[in-house]
Amino acid sequence: MSESAEFYRHLKQLFGADPGRGQRNARRESARQGRNTSQPFEPGREPLGLSGAIASLADELGWSSPLAKSELLAAWAEVVGEETAKHSDPAGIEGGVLTVRCDSTSWATQLRLMRGELLLHIQKRYPDAAVESMRFVGPDVPSWKRGPRSIPGRGPRDTYG
Repeated sequence: MSESAEFYRHLKQLFGADPGRGQRNARRESARQGRNTSQPFEPGREPLGLSGAIASLADELGWSSPLAKSELLAAWAEVVGEETAKHSDPAGIEGGVLTVRCDSTSWATQLRLMRGELLLHIQKRYPDAAVESMRFVGPDVPSWKRGPRSIPGRGPRDTYG
């Protein structure tokens, strides 16, 4: 008998059956003893679609709120309508406040009057965005302040006519 066959027989006497079969048998035994209790048709064992898997991953990792905020900003035209979206642009959501920049002060005023309706629609459609209030800002007014320092007073208007 060869030396390797003799060594194999010696190991077989020490450990029982060959190692590969022993591991498989141990797994089967643990399954029989109830350690692995999953059944093929139990609830929660159905395969998930890609969108379901991504949604559950986003919930686990806490990405739901930032994703909902991004969705709201991207779908602004669908939320407020095409005509209103032409004259307004969402700037961002911070601290539960959605800031919207408008083309003119009249558009900002009109959207302020529609605030309750818009807020209700946003909260129904994007509850994870956590929008609690809205702020409408008109166009930026020109600043007469030039440079890092300024002095109090009326500015350049006091030299007119």
